[in-house]
Amino acid sequence: MTDATNGASWRPELVDDPSLLAGLRTDPTVQVVDTIEQQRRDLARLLSAPSPEIVDEPTRWYFYPWRRTLVHLLGPEAFQTLRTNRNRNKITAEEQQRLRRLSVGVVGLSVGHAIAHTLALERSCGHIRLADFDEIELSNLNRIPATIFDLGVNKAVVAARRIAELDPYLEVSIEPSGVTLESIDDFLNGLDIVVEECDSFDLKLAVREAARRHRLPVIMETSDRGLLDVERYDLEPNRPLFHGLLGEARPADLAGLSTHDRVPYVMRVLEPAELSASMAASMAEVDESLNTWPQLGGDITLGAASVAAAVRRLALGAPLSSGRARVDLDVVLSKLAEPPAAAAADLGADLVRDPEPVPAESRAAVAHAARLAPSGGNTQPWLFTLGPEGLDIDLDPAQTSTLDVAYRGSHVAIGAALFNARVAAARHGLLGDVEIRPDGDRVARLRFGAGTDPELAALYDGMLRRVSNRHFHEPVPLPAGTGAVLGAAAAAEDAELHLVTDRDRLHELAELLGESDRLRYLTEHLHREMMRELRWPGIDALDWGIDVRTLELDRSDLAKLSVARRADVMAVLAEQDLGRALGESTRDRIDAAAGLAVLSVAGSSQADYVRGGQAVERVWIEAERLGLAVHPTSPVFIYAVDDADYEELSPRYADRLRRLHDEFGGVTGLDRRHVALVMRIGYAPNVSVRSRRLSAHRTVRDALEAGSNL
Repeated sequence: MTDATNGASWRPELVDDPSLLAGLRTDPTVQVVDTIEQQRRDLARLLSAPSPEIVDEPTRWYFYPWRRTLVHLLGPEAFQTLRTNRNRNKITAEEQQRLRRLSVGVVGLSVGHAIAHTLALERSCGHIRLADFDEIELSNLNRIPATIFDLGVNKAVVAARRIAELDPYLEVSIEPSGVTLESIDDFLNGLDIVVEECDSFDLKLAVREAARRHRLPVIMETSDRGLLDVERYDLEPNRPLFHGLLGEARPADLAGLSTHDRVPYVMRVLEPAELSASMAASMAEVDESLNTWPQLGGDITLGAASVAAAVRRLALGAPLSSGRARVDLDVVLSKLAEPPAAAAADLGADLVRDPEPVPAESRAAVAHAARLAPSGGNTQPWLFTLGPEGLDIDLDPAQTSTLDVAYRGSHVAIGAALFNARVAAARHGLLGDVEIRPDGDRVARLRFGAGTDPELAALYDGMLRRVSNRHFHEPVPLPAGTGAVLGAAAAAEDAELHLVTDRDRLHELAELLGESDRLRYLTEHLHREMMRELRWPGIDALDWGIDVRTLELDRSDLAKLSVARRADVMAVLAEQDLGRALGESTRDRIDAAAGLAVLSVAGSSQADYVRGGQAVERVWIEAERLGLAVHPTSPVFIYAVDDADYEELSPRYADRLRRLHDEFGGVTGLDRRHVALVMRIGYAPNVSVRSRRLSAHRTVRDALEAGSNL
């Protein structure tokens, strides 16, 4: 096929001959459009940086004869990378590559022009084949996005030109004579999908018969009430034509019919009861006051969007069955309604600094102190039994999540509660022996005695004030001796402190923990549990989980969080392995921290983690006594010990979590030790609000009522 039809060129010419290029550039009758430097700057600014091969790809010059215009463009790969960048991630980069292998045929370019152009806009194919014998008339310009300069030009030529002016690298072929019963098989050869938008019913049937022979899906859009038809002859080669609405009719039965005589067939296909009132009334006026049935440009544009969506689904293997649907804007617009009132979080109300007063009775004060201990997600995975002889701390298995592998995080929390109880007992002269059990739900016991411990007692007021401070830190170095003080606190509880203050290592850990957060968001059950732990004032009960006000986010970040709560959004990001921004908050906070404190224990038994929890709480209190803000910033893999643990955390990302854990150990110097908690420390403003705790009625039982031997 030539590039001209009756003298009407439609394909731009690649100008790669230097002398010809020089001649065109100096020809006063030729307009030159050269924005190549801007194109290069835009390409360089893409956040997903193209490969050097694409950046350095040679540029090209194209001459458009029908415009007498010479245009300087990026090379094909660079051009497509930049032109389709805003498709992402409605269409991912990988999906865009798959679509570039697709070949689509469009028969009939009144409605089909808008469809072909929309496919080209989205680059939803790599080749498009156009067929129409007719020429642009003035009466076409209510629905074909051509111009008065196109009057008398073949419709296929006009559509091809418009696509060429959008994207000279998109392969386009045309059949300016249209398709016939004899040529339809040649037209369909090599296509993946055919879009049928012709007026002749014999040809409509012929296209479907041929598509059935070639095992091709057929899509048709009829502008009345947004009617979209999909016929999957690729999957159903024996499927009746037009969903069987025309019975056994064959192309020869419908050949040569006048517009008036076609109406009965049109009505059968369009289903009279489903037509809009205006279209049904218009059908009665065909050959009377109307030459043919009406069509509106807006309806056709909407239909083009519907067809483009169907083409994408077919090409990308998404579910799309045979059948029909109506995208009826009149129905949609008739149902406009006010959006439902959302439950509004009251982020300014009820700011609590001291959740509840300390009980006057000494033993109750010990239980109260234990209840104030930190726990992952403020889940409070404990049950206390208080009696005359002491305080039992048991595991509450219901208060847990997947991150709490083998209840190791719960045992750290119970250890922190045990330490608080010891501090309170020392302050009130009730300190006795401590028992940590090796396994089981009965975890720890503090017996009451008559002893005290001045060092522990001195921590009492700090213990009551201890809080998670999630504010951004000021990047101020820690004073000399800070590591020694905190290290001694950890050692006093048989744990070890690994303090990272080097800026390069902190940045490395920021990236590592940011990636860990991203994987947590993208793992469905971890995301669900994390969102469940976030509590919104005025909406949720605040005695459990993390009050969102304690996150110290501004309103912009809270708005982002409301999007991050959506499981469907996370599923889209997970499918594409994207979402670096999900770890942004953690990365930024660790990058600004004065240090990252990692508390570790030698073993991985229940008792080891309980001892680790006591060290966590002691170090935390000592850090705050030094004027430091403390924020637990533990990664997903913190309590994973073996391969089965990583699989439990996230089957999809198990290998990646394992690698992150290994890298974390290397940067922090863990040397096969097990992490009890990771804490960000530094200098920050006071917190806006403290997290609350479940009531004593909910978590503290009387020993006599519970039948305990305390």
